[in-house]
Amino acid sequence: MLDPRRATRLVLLVTAAVFINYIDRGNLSTAAPLIQDELHLSPSQLGLLFSAFYFGYVPCMPATGWLAERFGAKLVLGAGVTLWSLATLCTGFASGFGMLLALRVLLGIGESVAFPCASKVLANNVPTESLGVANGFMSFGYLLGPAVGTLLGGYLMGWVGWRAVFIAFGALSLLWLWPWKNAVVEDIESPSTPSLVIPPMAEILSQRALWGASLGHFASNYGYYFIISWLPFYLVKARGFSLALMTETASWAYLLNALSALAMGWVIDRWIRSGGSANVIYKTTMGVTHLAGVVCMVAMVALPIAGSVTALFVFLAISGCSYPGLFAIPQIMAGPRAAGRWVGIQNAAGNVAGLVAPAITGVLVEQTGHFDVAFALAAAVNILGMIGWVVMLPKIAPLNWRATAQVAHEKSVAMG
Repeated sequence: MLDPRRATRLVLLVTAAVFINYIDRGNLSTAAPLIQDELHLSPSQLGLLFSAFYFGYVPCMPATGWLAERFGAKLVLGAGVTLWSLATLCTGFASGFGMLLALRVLLGIGESVAFPCASKVLANNVPTESLGVANGFMSFGYLLGPAVGTLLGGYLMGWVGWRAVFIAFGALSLLWLWPWKNAVVEDIESPSTPSLVIPPMAEILSQRALWGASLGHFASNYGYYFIISWLPFYLVKARGFSLALMTETASWAYLLNALSALAMGWVIDRWIRSGGSANVIYKTTMGVTHLAGVVCMVAMVALPIAGSVTALFVFLAISGCSYPGLFAIPQIMAGPRAAGRWVGIQNAAGNVAGLVAPAITGVLVEQTGHFDVAFALAAAVNILGMIGWVVMLPKIAPLNWRATAQVAHEKSVAMG
């Protein structure tokens, strides 16, 4: 275990990385009305661009989880930040739909390293009773990214245009590499160590908990990516907001989402330290979040503007409470020996939502001429979240990999 000061520095650095991550991936949503007008894109093309990020992001995550455990999170995360920063910068020079599509895929490949590497660092260096705060802080970082990106990016795009903003944000993202270069990250462990049990991938894949968490993660991400991808467009085109009013409304909503995650991480750790069960606390939080998601999604499209905006803020406040659990749960259950690969698989499955939610929404809006069906679908997906987190997920507690490895060995011997 690293000393507390070094661990705190690492938490701050991975938080900064995911903060930058979400600014860079979210810029396209803020710029969508401007890009559509300049490049004459259809709603379906916009939806495909929103989803294109995940064409690179999702397939690469299991591999980057393995790379983080094989070569260390420091090297892998640094390479990923470099790649995604350059992809962001080059987007400012895109001349058409095809180039934008290719750069979004490249951005996704670069950003696929973030959460497997971050989870590897936190699982190695943060005790279970502090994972709520650590993940709450990291959640605050990636949820604050869209708030800052939308607010700052929206105002700057109205002043200097969308191209200059992508170039500037990509260049600034590269500055994170300097403190990371000087950080001490001891995250490569030798499998020859006698006391170390490193479960094989097949054993990880056999865990019911992995697939319950993956289904829950998918449902959590569907609602979030639906909102973060289409909210600016929805407010401007469907609700008649000006670019400035959209920027202000979306930014405050995203900020509330981030603050909620940060506060809930602290509450969870206090609750656990006072004797509460991590299993009950995390499962209750995730279940209530999805129940609220059903109600809020329907209200956002069915109510007049004031009620719709209120429902948006309520949804983001409540959904923020679930974000510490998205990664704390696998970190607790997988432990430092398997957290990188587990989160790589879980986050890949969860981010299939990024592949389908923006694109399906674009098709539904183009076919129906409104957002009603898209919001209804987003509401229904929350039911899957309750099944995954509450029903499929077994008790949230560290898995005994040595015991499960022995059982697997005995089964193999019996069958052989």
